[in-house]
Amino acid sequence: MIRIIIIGYMGAGKTTVGKALSKELGIPFYDLDWYIESRMRKTVKQIFDEKGEEGFRKIEYNMLHEVAEFENIILSCGGGTPCFFDNMDYLNQQGETVYLKATPEVLYGHLKIGKSVRPLLLNKTPEEVQVFIKEQLVYREPFYAKAKNTLDVNLLDNFEKIQISVQKLRELLHI
Repeated sequence: MIRIIIIGYMGAGKTTVGKALSKELGIPFYDLDWYIESRMRKTVKQIFDEKGEEGFRKIEYNMLHEVAEFENIILSCGGGTPCFFDNMDYLNQQGETVYLKATPEVLYGHLKIGKSVRPLLLNKTPEEVQVFIKEQLVYREPFYAKAKNTLDVNLLDNFEKIQISVQKLRELLHI
């Protein structure tokens, strides 16, 4: 049984790397946020708006405990998922955890060109977003660092480099 769980800050490339690895290994890819949206029939932003971050995190916790039990999957978690409740310890028990690590500058660059709505970044200026990323990484890094594996993704900016990252990840996980 294969269960690979990808964590890291928003914009690190969890979905991009997860989908590419899924395609290569021929096993299903799940994005926790998408799973939540599918089950709740609301966007993450709508849930944040209606229930606040605390309400969202409770839903996320419950959905995580559903999807992380699936066999032969690659699961990409939201950036904050490992930092709440006992989620990081639980993830390490469930499978091979991989932290996609990038500098705040790289994360900001990825988020700037990304198309997703990020509830935690709404109504912030570019400068405020950069400060926010740095502050959150200081808080989140100890949780991310608990992952069984770490992959540097600072160069994840084109298809070829995504493929290189997938190969490095396969080597790291011996798959």
